[in-house]
Amino acid sequence: MKFSKLLKISIASVWSNKVRSFLTMLGIIIGISSVIIMLAIGEGTKKQITDSIESLGTNLITVTITGNGTASLTQDEIAELSSKPGIKEISPVFTQSNINIKEGDQTSTTTIEASTPNYSEVKKVEVSDGRFINDRDQENRYKSLVIGTETANNIFGTTNVVGKTMYVNGIEFNIVGVIKSIGTSTTGSSDDRIIVPLSTAQRLLMNTNIKSLYVEAEDKDKVSEAMSYLQLFLNKKYNNNTQSYRVFDQTSLLNTVNTTTSSLTTMLAGIAGISLIVGGIGIMNIMLVSVIERTREIGIRKAIGAKRSTILMQFLIESVCISGLGGIIGVLIGFTGSYGIQSLFKLNVIISNNVVIGSFLFSVGVGIIFGMYPANKASKLNSIEALRFE
Repeated sequence: MKFSKLLKISIASVWSNKVRSFLTMLGIIIGISSVIIMLAIGEGTKKQITDSIESLGTNLITVTITGNGTASLTQDEIAELSSKPGIKEISPVFTQSNINIKEGDQTSTTTIEASTPNYSEVKKVEVSDGRFINDRDQENRYKSLVIGTETANNIFGTTNVVGKTMYVNGIEFNIVGVIKSIGTSTTGSSDDRIIVPLSTAQRLLMNTNIKSLYVEAEDKDKVSEAMSYLQLFLNKKYNNNTQSYRVFDQTSLLNTVNTTTSSLTTMLAGIAGISLIVGGIGIMNIMLVSVIERTREIGIRKAIGAKRSTILMQFLIESVCISGLGGIIGVLIGFTGSYGIQSLFKLNVIISNNVVIGSFLFSVGVGIIFGMYPANKASKLNSIEALRFE
């Protein structure tokens, strides 16, 4: 029998049991759509984080002093580090969250970042209006601040706030600039913060501990040299106790993030892929039921000359039709669900053509693998016994 004829008969058989066929497809549909959505979110998140890290430059080094009892760095030590080969700029930073801010009747909480004027160059922070904190603000402990766009909207309802004042922990500050909007990432909003001079924050928060540094190497080729001098200095200060500090560059951070997100994405896709196996088992069960229901039909076809290979191929095509159609529906739901999540939760999603094609081919493969046993069983039926079956 021609393949086209077998295909037509198989499709007609699947279509004659629409509800049962659809229920059989559900496992495949859920599996395919879940895999596509999970991988799309994973790839989108990875790209968002990667772009965010790369935007800071490939020559940025971060130094963090760990442990509450560990001695912090002094201004003299920072100045000494700044003179080391390969190091262009060092910006000490102090960060504290849940800082109370107020203007009129409007109150909120935000994150305060205290640093020196070169913070804008080292961290690639730009202002959309006004200016960044300068040397005069730092030297004279001026109560000046640069505000994020989200913070400005929360308090003032607008970003046109340069020249206005607001209270930070009950102390009045002048707004000298607005940080250019960066957006929201998986770690939170980068626009909900204020930046103040380090000297001012140390007095305001009564905390002079400096436990974080952003170091800018002269260029990306000098990063290794700069890191070596930083580690030598810190080893000497902390008596070779490498648990007292962490030093890492953007490349290391990027590799770590990519490895972590890839592992998580693969794990989530694997969990979603279990639905495909469950769907394949469902197909096998339904096809076995179909073989039993159509035993007399198989007997009649064999009695009039149908070959075993023809019977096997027919049932195998039916199995593949169910899994393939389920795969197509799953792909469509995966696309719709991914972009729906993107719109609803403001997440980046990236749907790879390879993932879509691979998922669909996997669903077809599931149909072949799990349809083989019922098809083989049907093809081996004895025609006389099949005709006697009630």
